[in-house]
Amino acid sequence: MNSKKLSHIDSNGAAHMVDVGAKVSSQRIAKAKGQIVLRLETVKLIRDGLMKKGDVLTVAQIAGIQAAKRTSDLIPLCHPLAINQISVFLELDDNLPGVLIESTVKTYGNTGVEMEALTAVSIAALTVYDMVKAVEKTGRIENIRLVEKRGGNSGDIFNV
Repeated sequence: MNSKKLSHIDSNGAAHMVDVGAKVSSQRIAKAKGQIVLRLETVKLIRDGLMKKGDVLTVAQIAGIQAAKRTSDLIPLCHPLAINQISVFLELDDNLPGVLIESTVKTYGNTGVEMEALTAVSIAALTVYDMVKAVEKTGRIENIRLVEKRGGNSGDIFNV
């Protein structure tokens, strides 16, 4: 087990925002993935552009980008960051069936962008659910996870 202490808990056990002011600024990159499992019929409706709310994948992509920019407003102890780049990619997958979602967030700063990447995927998945719920309420958001983190004191991390 890792003997490191939780960084958002002070010596008295109270929650606090970590002071990152003394950390060295560097390039920070985080990638996250997730998926929403849907019926194949719903995937076909999305592909054919027949959803009443509009272009599901584009709206979810924009929602994911907006969410990454607003992460510190949503997660109380996250620092507001100057993000250099956010990409959110959604792909229909007939074999799942459903939508695969991936985000990459980049910044140059003194704290990482893992939460921003995870938030982008989460909100993109929720947006897909919202846009298809009129035809399918059984969609399952699954497997949201960090798959890559670069930069910072803890070094690079890669998960598959």
